[in-house]
Amino acid sequence: MDAPTRRPLPPQLQALQQHWQALQPRERTMLQLGGIALAALLLWLLALQPALRGLRETPPRLAQAEEQLQQMRRLAQESKTLKDLPPVPPAQAEQALKASTERLGGSAQLQVSGDRATLQLRNISPEQLQNWLAEARSAARARTIEAQMQRSPTGYNGVIVLALDGGAAP
Repeated sequence: MDAPTRRPLPPQLQALQQHWQALQPRERTMLQLGGIALAALLLWLLALQPALRGLRETPPRLAQAEEQLQQMRRLAQESKTLKDLPPVPPAQAEQALKASTERLGGSAQLQVSGDRATLQLRNISPEQLQNWLAEARSAARARTIEAQMQRSPTGYNGVIVLALDGGAAP
């Protein structure tokens, strides 16, 4: 068998190889160590650090996703429970909405017209709004069909329109 023939190096690489051979052994060692350090830095920046960051950030994200899933399941169960309840007569739904609106004080005004109720809000806290919506959904079987809200430093302002259809599915 014949020994494989070597192709000559391009002129740029020949010049680089000659420069390498001309360096002192100590200089070559320093350049090799610098190259190893540069390769280690690139390995850290491009491969290891992002992987370690992902491992560190994944458990809190998974816990948050699990919490959101549990909340969605609770809401789905609540929705199913409310859907299975008997319809509320229109007069009783209107009375329930008026009672819950009165608890908001002068910050809210309710107007009922047929199968629609419109709530005007001024400076309502998030907790008050959440409680009112939960009561409207459960006691009056009202569905929010439109909401135009603005948040201010003193609370929420806006209008919420509800459908009073006695708990019928949308």
